[in-house]
Amino acid sequence: METSTTTLTRPRRPGEPGSLIVSDHISWLDALALFAVEPATTLAKREVAQWPLFGTLARQAGVRFIDRDRLRTLPGTVAQVTATLRDGRSVVVFPQGTTWCTESGSGFRRAMFQAAIDADAPVRPVTVSYRQRGTPSTVAAFLGDDSFGSSLHRVISAWELRVSVMAHPELRLYPDRRKLADSAHAAIRGTEAPAHV
Repeated sequence: METSTTTLTRPRRPGEPGSLIVSDHISWLDALALFAVEPATTLAKREVAQWPLFGTLARQAGVRFIDRDRLRTLPGTVAQVTATLRDGRSVVVFPQGTTWCTESGSGFRRAMFQAAIDADAPVRPVTVSYRQRGTPSTVAAFLGDDSFGSSLHRVISAWELRVSVMAHPELRLYPDRRKLADSAHAAIRGTEAPAHV
């Protein structure tokens, strides 16, 4: 599998917040692809911590696990992301809340966008896509009752699987998390002009 090597965020000066990197979500490979391009703190569902091999690697990489079914923990998670951004570190989130076969997927949940607003941090939308032999591929998609083992086998067995990471222009100065989430989703869907960096 190949991945791009572009940088998702511009270098930060001391005292500047990190970027909230928001991406569509197709596969467990998404986080690896983004981490290969730019190390950042990543949020993942709690169940990922229990996956063989990947869970261990995720913990060692500093992934923060969240319980998506316990809404009362959400304000604390948003506060943690805000603090991380204020410390100048970037955070990767997948605001679709689940994986989809293609990068267009569903709309974005808005809670984590509040962290960017509270930290006065830029949001960097990123499109992740997969191709095999030059054509779009769903082989990496992780959906429904798929197990990590079967998905891993399918990915390892795939010929010429390539992941592309396309960064879009930073979004700033949005006082409303709904508009910020909608703008990030539009950029990722391609209804706004992307910028390769």
